[in-house]
Amino acid sequence: MKDIESGIDRRTFVKRKGTSRSYGVRGFVLRRNQESGTVLIVTMWIVLVLAGLVLVFSRSMRVEAIASANYIASLQAEAVARGAAQFILAQVENQESPSGLEGEDLYEAVEVGEGLFWILRPSFDDDRTYSFGIRDEAAKINLNSASMEMLLKLPGMTAELAAAIIDWRDADSEVSPGGAEGEYYLLLSDPYYCKDAPFETVEELLLVKGASPDLLYGEDTNRNGVLDSNENDADESEPPDNKDGNLDRGFLDYITVYSREPNVSETGEERINVNEVQGNALPDLLRQVVNEDRFFQIMDRVRDGRPFQNIMDFYFRTGLEIAEFTQIADQLTTTRDTSLVGLINVNTASREVLLCLPELDESDVDALIAKRVSPDTDLSSIAWVAEALPQEKAVSVGRYITTRSFQYSADIVSVSGDGRAYKRNKTVLDTRDDTARFLYWKDLTSLGWPLESEIISTLRSGLSLDEAALNTIHRIP
Repeated sequence: MKDIESGIDRRTFVKRKGTSRSYGVRGFVLRRNQESGTVLIVTMWIVLVLAGLVLVFSRSMRVEAIASANYIASLQAEAVARGAAQFILAQVENQESPSGLEGEDLYEAVEVGEGLFWILRPSFDDDRTYSFGIRDEAAKINLNSASMEMLLKLPGMTAELAAAIIDWRDADSEVSPGGAEGEYYLLLSDPYYCKDAPFETVEELLLVKGASPDLLYGEDTNRNGVLDSNENDADESEPPDNKDGNLDRGFLDYITVYSREPNVSETGEERINVNEVQGNALPDLLRQVVNEDRFFQIMDRVRDGRPFQNIMDFYFRTGLEIAEFTQIADQLTTTRDTSLVGLINVNTASREVLLCLPELDESDVDALIAKRVSPDTDLSSIAWVAEALPQEKAVSVGRYITTRSFQYSADIVSVSGDGRAYKRNKTVLDTRDDTARFLYWKDLTSLGWPLESEIISTLRSGLSLDEAALNTIHRIP
């Protein structure tokens, strides 16, 4: 039968209609499968992105945790350094030995809380060994008071630089032979004025004509006083060196700008100026140590001998006995100055510094060192120098020496207990007043870790230095 209107066979229509229905179901299934695959892919991308975010977040958290731990360790190392400064202050205020602060082991691997500190100083006898302790600034040559002769005796010093130092610190604009005043400095590519005033820091020396880091620091660029491997390898690494197996220190360790003392006795009383008539002060003092017969003879020599160059000159020319001079030397002076700048403490000065004293040669310095280490020597009085040196040598150094110190420096190396952070600071303190005060504090951390690298690795591994047998830890009570 055919549909009258369309002229199409009904069976054909039905068949085609059925076929048409079959095609519709399969398309629906395909569409659903496609939609499911898309969801799966989107889900996988979402999971992947979330996993990436988790990894990034975890890494960020780890970095933040490490940064926080490092920051806390840095604060701990800084706190240890401040604690070390107070420890140094206590040691200086409580010292009793006139020969200086003794006990090197007191300043090596000292425990403060969970951290440690060392007070590092150079060992002039051995450049392969670390040495520890507080340094006496009066055991050095003062740039503000040293004569040309004394400056020229410093290791590595040049005549040009010595003259320029004099010109830099003096108040006039007169140029010393080989030196420099304002005209030189103002013509530099980066011009500045000649100071014409005392040095305030040792590093200020680098502004002076002829000065350089090589002269000041030598091969010891990290300033730890020890010959490190990079300081003995020629030109393979910084700094350049001669690879001779010896540390060229420069002259940094022998100079200062801080040494100064009041012109009073050990008990704080005003000294008697032997070049002036001050009533009965000097006669009364002499009567305490000499008998009546010798008193008048000595007083005649005092009146005839004025002016005296220094108290050494006074001792030799008045005929005092060494035992008598020992008792009164600290109470005498030959100057009206209320403050004495740059006197060298002969009890603590190194051999190199003693050699800088005027007119002294190596045999004289040997005699001084032998005398001061003798158990029978009274180091509390300058009189022992008169026994160690011939008269002319003792008189030549008399105005430059002392047996007292008021300024001290320390190179503080502090580290956190876990070895994550360390600090290095240089400080100078002054004890002239009733309350000691810090004159100088400089961060030297940028110079790098100055001690054995095993110390840091041991602390980071969780071991103590005692367990690693590297150091003995000293605890502050």
